Amino acid sequence: MPPARSQPPFLSTQQMREVDRAMIEDYRISLLQMMENAGRCLADVARSRFLGGDPRGQRVLVLAGSGGNGGGGLVCARRLHNWGAGVRVLMTADSQRLGEVARHQHSILERMGIEADIAADGGELPDSNLVVDALIGYSLRGAPSGVTASLIRAANSQTAPVLSLDVPSGVDTTTGTVHEPAVRATATMTLALPKEGLREVEARAAVGELYLADISVPPSLYAGPTLGLDVGPIFHESDVIRVW
Repeated sequence: MPPARSQPPFLSTQQMREVDRAMIEDYRISLLQMMENAGRCLADVARSRFLGGDPRGQRVLVLAGSGGNGGGGLVCARRLHNWGAGVRVLMTADSQRLGEVARHQHSILERMGIEADIAADGGELPDSNLVVDALIGYSLRGAPSGVTASLIRAANSQTAPVLSLDVPSGVDTTTGTVHEPAVRATATMTLALPKEGLREVEARAAVGELYLADISVPPSLYAGPTLGLDVGPIFHESDVIRVW
Protein backbone atom coordinates (compact mmCIF):
# COMPACT_ATOMS: atom_id res chain seq x y z
CA MET A 1 0.00 0.00 0.00
CA PRO A 2 2.11 2.89 -1.25
CA PRO A 3 1.59 6.40 0.09
CA ALA A 4 -0.33 8.82 -2.10
CA ARG A 5 2.12 10.83 -4.21
CA SER A 6 -0.02 13.91 -3.60
CA GLN A 7 -2.94 14.57 -1.30
CA PRO A 8 -6.14 13.42 -3.04
CA PRO A 9 -9.13 15.76 -2.93
CA PHE A 10 -11.47 15.42 0.02
CA LEU A 11 -15.22 15.16 -0.56
CA SER A 12 -18.14 16.41 1.47
CA THR A 13 -20.75 13.86 2.43
CA GLN A 14 -23.13 15.40 -0.11
CA GLN A 15 -20.51 15.05 -2.84
CA MET A 16 -20.04 11.40 -1.90
CA ARG A 17 -23.78 10.87 -2.22
CA GLU A 18 -23.54 12.35 -5.71
CA VAL A 19 -20.70 9.93 -6.54
CA ASP A 20 -22.86 7.00 -5.46
CA ARG A 21 -25.84 8.32 -7.41
CA ALA A 22 -23.82 8.82 -10.59
CA MET A 23 -22.15 5.42 -10.28
CA ILE A 24 -25.54 3.69 -10.06
CA GLU A 25 -27.70 5.82 -12.36
CA ASP A 26 -25.26 7.20 -14.94
CA TYR A 27 -22.58 4.49 -15.15
CA ARG A 28 -24.71 1.47 -14.17
CA ILE A 29 -22.14 0.35 -11.57
CA SER A 30 -24.27 -1.08 -8.78
CA LEU A 31 -23.81 -0.60 -5.06
CA LEU A 32 -23.33 -4.36 -4.84
CA GLN A 33 -20.33 -4.07 -7.18
CA MET A 34 -18.92 -1.10 -5.26
CA MET A 35 -19.13 -2.85 -1.90
CA GLU A 36 -17.65 -6.03 -3.35
CA ASN A 37 -14.64 -3.94 -4.33
CA ALA A 38 -14.63 -2.29 -0.90
CA GLY A 39 -14.68 -5.60 0.95
CA ARG A 40 -11.95 -7.05 -1.23
CA CYS A 41 -9.70 -4.07 -0.52
CA LEU A 42 -10.54 -4.18 3.18
CA ALA A 43 -9.53 -7.83 3.39
CA ASP A 44 -6.26 -6.97 1.68
CA VAL A 45 -5.52 -4.21 4.22
CA ALA A 46 -6.41 -6.59 7.04
CA ARG A 47 -4.04 -9.22 5.68
CA SER A 48 -1.09 -6.98 4.87
CA ARG A 49 -1.31 -4.47 7.75
CA PHE A 50 -2.66 -6.51 10.65
CA LEU A 51 -2.29 -10.23 9.96
CA GLY A 52 1.36 -10.37 9.01
CA GLY A 53 0.62 -11.13 5.37
CA ASP A 54 -0.82 -14.55 6.29
CA PRO A 55 -4.37 -14.83 7.70
CA ARG A 56 -4.17 -18.60 8.26
CA GLY A 57 -5.11 -19.47 11.82
CA GLN A 58 -5.72 -15.85 12.79
CA ARG A 59 -8.96 -14.90 14.54
CA VAL A 60 -10.92 -12.07 12.94
CA LEU A 61 -14.13 -10.59 14.29
CA VAL A 62 -16.30 -8.66 11.82
CA LEU A 63 -18.95 -6.30 13.21
CA ALA A 64 -21.48 -5.66 10.46
CA GLY A 65 -24.41 -3.27 10.22
CA SER A 66 -27.51 -3.66 8.09
CA GLY A 67 -26.58 -1.33 5.20
CA GLY A 68 -23.99 -1.15 2.44
CA ASN A 69 -21.14 -0.70 4.91
CA GLY A 70 -22.12 -3.94 6.60
CA GLY A 71 -22.26 -5.62 3.20
CA GLY A 72 -18.65 -4.59 2.57
CA GLY A 73 -17.69 -6.06 5.93
CA LEU A 74 -19.32 -9.37 4.98
CA VAL A 75 -17.31 -9.45 1.74
CA CYS A 76 -14.18 -8.94 3.86
CA ALA A 77 -15.25 -11.79 6.14
CA ARG A 78 -15.75 -14.12 3.18
CA ARG A 79 -12.36 -13.37 1.66
CA LEU A 80 -10.46 -13.70 4.94
CA HIS A 81 -12.22 -17.02 5.53
CA ASN A 82 -11.11 -18.16 2.08
CA TRP A 83 -7.54 -17.19 3.01
CA GLY A 84 -7.58 -19.39 6.11
CA ALA A 85 -8.60 -17.02 8.90
CA GLY A 86 -10.98 -18.06 11.65
CA VAL A 87 -13.76 -15.53 11.05
CA ARG A 88 -16.62 -14.70 13.38
CA VAL A 89 -19.36 -12.28 12.31
CA LEU A 90 -21.67 -10.33 14.61
CA MET A 91 -24.61 -8.56 12.97
CA THR A 92 -26.79 -5.75 14.29
CA ALA A 93 -29.93 -7.17 12.63
CA ASP A 94 -31.32 -10.45 11.40
CA SER A 95 -31.44 -11.28 7.70
CA GLN A 96 -35.02 -10.02 7.30
CA ARG A 97 -33.99 -6.49 8.33
CA LEU A 98 -30.86 -6.19 6.22
CA GLY A 99 -30.55 -3.88 3.25
CA GLU A 100 -30.14 -5.36 -0.21
CA VAL A 101 -26.33 -5.45 -0.26
CA ALA A 102 -25.91 -6.84 3.25
CA ARG A 103 -28.68 -9.39 2.69
CA HIS A 104 -27.06 -10.63 -0.53
CA GLN A 105 -23.66 -11.01 1.12
CA HIS A 106 -25.19 -12.62 4.20
CA SER A 107 -26.81 -15.27 1.98
CA ILE A 108 -23.39 -16.11 0.52
CA LEU A 109 -21.90 -16.56 3.99
CA GLU A 110 -24.76 -18.90 4.90
CA ARG A 111 -24.05 -21.05 1.85
CA MET A 112 -20.36 -21.14 2.81
CA GLY A 113 -21.14 -22.21 6.37
CA ILE A 114 -19.73 -19.02 7.93
CA GLU A 115 -21.69 -18.17 11.06
CA ALA A 116 -23.14 -14.67 11.26
CA ASP A 117 -24.75 -14.27 14.66
CA ILE A 118 -27.01 -11.49 15.88
CA ALA A 119 -25.13 -9.46 18.50
CA ALA A 120 -26.57 -9.30 22.00
CA ASP A 121 -26.96 -5.85 23.53
CA GLY A 122 -24.24 -5.45 26.14
CA GLY A 123 -22.46 -8.72 25.34
CA GLU A 124 -18.69 -9.14 25.38
CA LEU A 125 -16.71 -9.70 22.21
CA PRO A 126 -14.84 -12.94 21.61
CA ASP A 127 -11.06 -12.79 21.66
CA SER A 128 -9.56 -11.99 18.27
CA ASN A 129 -6.41 -10.82 16.52
CA LEU A 130 -8.34 -8.15 14.60
CA VAL A 131 -11.73 -6.48 14.83
CA VAL A 132 -13.26 -5.16 11.60
CA ASP A 133 -15.73 -2.30 12.10
CA ALA A 134 -18.35 -2.29 9.33
CA LEU A 135 -21.26 -0.97 11.37
CA ILE A 136 -22.05 2.50 10.00
CA GLY A 137 -20.79 4.38 6.94
CA TYR A 138 -21.28 7.99 5.94
CA SER A 139 -25.06 7.72 6.45
CA LEU A 140 -24.69 8.31 10.20
CA ARG A 141 -27.48 10.40 11.74
CA GLY A 142 -26.56 11.41 15.28
CA ALA A 143 -25.02 9.25 17.98
CA PRO A 144 -25.23 5.46 17.56
CA SER A 145 -27.69 3.69 19.84
CA GLY A 146 -28.91 0.24 20.81
CA VAL A 147 -26.90 -2.82 19.86
CA THR A 148 -24.70 -0.77 17.51
CA ALA A 149 -23.62 1.45 20.41
CA SER A 150 -22.96 -1.64 22.54
CA LEU A 151 -20.72 -3.14 19.86
CA ILE A 152 -18.80 0.12 19.51
CA ARG A 153 -18.15 0.29 23.25
CA ALA A 154 -17.12 -3.36 23.31
CA ALA A 155 -14.72 -2.84 20.39
CA ASN A 156 -13.11 0.09 22.18
CA SER A 157 -12.69 -1.90 25.40
CA GLN A 158 -10.86 -4.90 23.94
CA THR A 159 -7.15 -5.06 23.09
CA ALA A 160 -7.12 -6.17 19.44
CA PRO A 161 -6.55 -3.53 16.74
CA VAL A 162 -9.65 -2.20 14.99
CA LEU A 163 -9.88 -1.65 11.22
CA SER A 164 -12.85 0.52 10.18
CA LEU A 165 -14.51 0.52 6.77
CA ASP A 166 -15.00 3.98 5.21
CA VAL A 167 -15.30 5.79 8.56
CA PRO A 168 -15.04 4.79 12.22
CA SER A 169 -18.61 4.09 13.27
CA GLY A 170 -19.91 7.08 15.21
CA VAL A 171 -17.80 9.71 13.41
CA ASP A 172 -19.64 12.29 11.30
CA THR A 173 -18.03 12.52 7.85
CA THR A 174 -19.32 16.06 7.32
CA THR A 175 -18.37 17.83 10.55
CA GLY A 176 -15.78 15.47 11.99
CA THR A 177 -17.82 15.23 15.19
CA VAL A 178 -16.91 12.15 17.22
CA HIS A 179 -20.14 11.04 18.84
CA GLU A 180 -20.50 9.07 22.06
CA PRO A 181 -19.92 6.28 21.40
CA ALA A 182 -17.60 6.16 18.38
CA VAL A 183 -15.05 3.57 17.32
CA ARG A 184 -11.45 4.47 18.09
CA ALA A 185 -9.83 2.74 15.13
CA THR A 186 -6.23 1.73 14.68
CA ALA A 187 -6.75 2.29 10.96
CA THR A 188 -9.57 3.31 8.63
CA MET A 189 -9.92 2.37 4.98
CA THR A 190 -12.15 4.94 3.31
CA LEU A 191 -13.65 4.60 -0.16
CA ALA A 192 -13.29 6.41 -3.49
CA LEU A 193 -12.00 9.70 -2.03
CA PRO A 194 -11.49 10.68 1.62
CA LYS A 195 -14.29 12.54 3.38
CA GLU A 196 -13.81 16.08 4.67
CA GLY A 197 -14.79 15.30 8.25
CA LEU A 198 -12.03 12.73 8.62
CA ARG A 199 -9.29 15.37 8.60
CA GLU A 200 -10.76 17.37 11.47
CA VAL A 201 -8.52 17.24 14.56
CA GLU A 202 -11.06 15.43 16.73
CA ALA A 203 -11.85 12.87 14.02
CA ARG A 204 -8.23 12.08 13.16
CA ALA A 205 -7.69 10.59 16.60
CA ALA A 206 -10.57 8.16 15.94
CA VAL A 207 -9.53 7.45 12.34
CA GLY A 208 -5.96 6.33 13.09
CA GLU A 209 -4.02 5.47 9.95
CA LEU A 210 -6.00 6.43 6.86
CA TYR A 211 -6.06 4.30 3.72
CA LEU A 212 -7.97 4.96 0.51
CA ALA A 213 -9.48 2.18 -1.61
CA ASP A 214 -10.47 2.00 -5.26
CA ILE A 215 -14.14 1.06 -5.74
CA SER A 216 -13.89 1.65 -9.52
CA VAL A 217 -15.13 5.25 -9.74
CA PRO A 218 -14.22 6.53 -13.24
CA PRO A 219 -12.12 9.74 -13.24
CA SER A 220 -14.61 11.10 -15.78
CA LEU A 221 -17.32 10.98 -13.11
CA TYR A 222 -15.31 13.26 -10.84
CA ALA A 223 -14.51 15.58 -13.74
CA GLY A 224 -18.17 16.03 -14.70
CA PRO A 225 -20.05 19.29 -14.26
CA THR A 226 -21.54 18.40 -10.87
CA LEU A 227 -18.24 17.78 -9.06
CA GLY A 228 -15.65 19.38 -11.35
CA LEU A 229 -12.70 17.56 -9.77
CA ASP A 230 -9.44 16.66 -11.50
CA VAL A 231 -8.66 13.35 -9.80
CA GLY A 232 -6.88 11.26 -12.43
CA PRO A 233 -5.75 7.63 -12.09
CA ILE A 234 -4.71 7.81 -8.43
CA PHE A 235 -4.79 4.02 -8.03
CA HIS A 236 -2.37 3.31 -10.87
CA GLU A 237 0.10 1.57 -8.51
CA SER A 238 -2.24 -0.18 -6.10
CA ASP A 239 -5.94 -0.67 -5.30
CA VAL A 240 -5.22 0.83 -1.86
CA ILE A 241 -3.03 3.83 -1.05
CA ARG A 242 -2.11 5.36 2.28
CA VAL A 243 -3.22 8.95 2.91
CA TRP A 244 -1.60 9.35 6.35
